[in-house]
Amino acid sequence: MTYAPPAFESKICPPEQLTARSSELAHPLVFTNGCFDILHRGHVTYLAQAAALGKNMVVALNSDTSVKRLGKGDDRPVNRLEDRLAVMAALDCVALVTWFDEDTPLQRILDCRPEILVKGGDWPVEKIVGCTEVCSWGGTVHSIPFIHQTSTTALLEKIRRL
Repeated sequence: MTYAPPAFESKICPPEQLTARSSELAHPLVFTNGCFDILHRGHVTYLAQAAALGKNMVVALNSDTSVKRLGKGDDRPVNRLEDRLAVMAALDCVALVTWFDEDTPLQRILDCRPEILVKGGDWPVEKIVGCTEVCSWGGTVHSIPFIHQTSTTALLEKIRRL
């Protein structure tokens, strides 16, 4: 018996297709980004809250080399990009998931021109990459406060102590 690939895999969008594919989504469009290396409750809560601000949400993941440049540790990311993309795509609140190899997601933001740009509460609005651009076309920028004090770094430290 042959099984079809999971439907969520169709939400994985190569960067060069982002402009066309995001234009097909209902707006307002929400955009967020991050490593999302080991998905935890803090991540999924934040993602659900971000998605609720608009009609559809695009998530851009740091590529593996981009994560390494962030200085999170020699063993990061734990999960490779293709696995992180699949896990993110499987979430109902995500319409499209793409990636970026640069240090920031600015090009992906310019590619899809979201009306709503969102990051987690550790980012002041004025420091969020793309804030100036999104505001220039009439969009809004949000920094969503953390409800659950969880992090991948803390989770990995706990695992290493076991």
